[in-house]
Amino acid sequence: MIIDCHGHYTTVPAAHTNWRKAQLADPIPPRYPDISDDEIRDSIEGSQLRLMRERGVDLTIFSPRASAMAHHEGDETVSRPWAEACNDLIYRVTQLYPDNFAGVCQLPQSPGVPIANSIAELRRCVEELGFVGCNLNPDPSGGHWTSAPLTDRSWYPFYEAMVELDVPAMVHVSAVTNPNLHATGSAYLNADTTAFMQFLQADLFRDLPGLRIVIPHGGGAVPYHWGRFRGLADMLERPPLAESVMRNVFFDTCVYHQPGINLLFEVIDIDNLLFGSEMVGAVRGIDPQTGHYFDDTRRYVEALDLAADDREKVFERNARRVYPRLEQLIKA
Repeated sequence: MIIDCHGHYTTVPAAHTNWRKAQLADPIPPRYPDISDDEIRDSIEGSQLRLMRERGVDLTIFSPRASAMAHHEGDETVSRPWAEACNDLIYRVTQLYPDNFAGVCQLPQSPGVPIANSIAELRRCVEELGFVGCNLNPDPSGGHWTSAPLTDRSWYPFYEAMVELDVPAMVHVSAVTNPNLHATGSAYLNADTTAFMQFLQADLFRDLPGLRIVIPHGGGAVPYHWGRFRGLADMLERPPLAESVMRNVFFDTCVYHQPGINLLFEVIDIDNLLFGSEMVGAVRGIDPQTGHYFDDTRRYVEALDLAADDREKVFERNARRVYPRLEQLIKA
């Protein structure tokens, strides 16, 4: 089985997007639209599901569109119904295609609002909707980084709920309003790198050894500067990364060229790598140098000289270990 740990519903029916526009324009938006099963099928079968079949991907861990989370828009009273609507739509996809998609939830985060306020939605999605994880935004301000570091004690109530529910979080920012940042080209990768450095500097995983975090996009800049981070751990008198961070942190393979994948696998231990493509997502075009889609990351992994056991870890077993609630879905 091949499990893609990183997929977003970027092709939602137009009625869903239009309702969001109305919600932001009016504090009392119209009733959420009736979206038919056929509309959902039309939005999935010609895009995500078609490409999954073409690329030989069996199951995608599926979440709402990251850039549309837009936690900086409105306040908590706006963010909560938007998160619920997005998560309910993901749930409908998982019910229509239970063999192909497993749900991951968006959280109703908002700048200045305690992350503990998102626990109820996490519980609803895991316990009632059967989701296997969540996306956690370390910067709900939209690129201005007004929140405390991910290792601050203010995050602990949410982490404790994650541990109790036995679900991981993928660190994933959203749209940005800071003109210095391009959302997918710099803000996302900056957040991945920043999160890792925060974990390096603190004792989060000593306090919560059962916490699991996925850093997407190949870990941002981390694998390419692994010596820098190892050296900083030493300079800051922190434990080695293998002990203090990498027992709890995992990277996906959303790196869109072969040399990048080669380096990722050379630097990061195989047990910390999960296959992912973020399809259909940030980079949708065809690479003129190869003639294949940039985000067809299976090709890059297949091109590596991996032992059969290591290949199985990356494509399936690591995801089932990091997302243990997948077991229930797969067995069902």
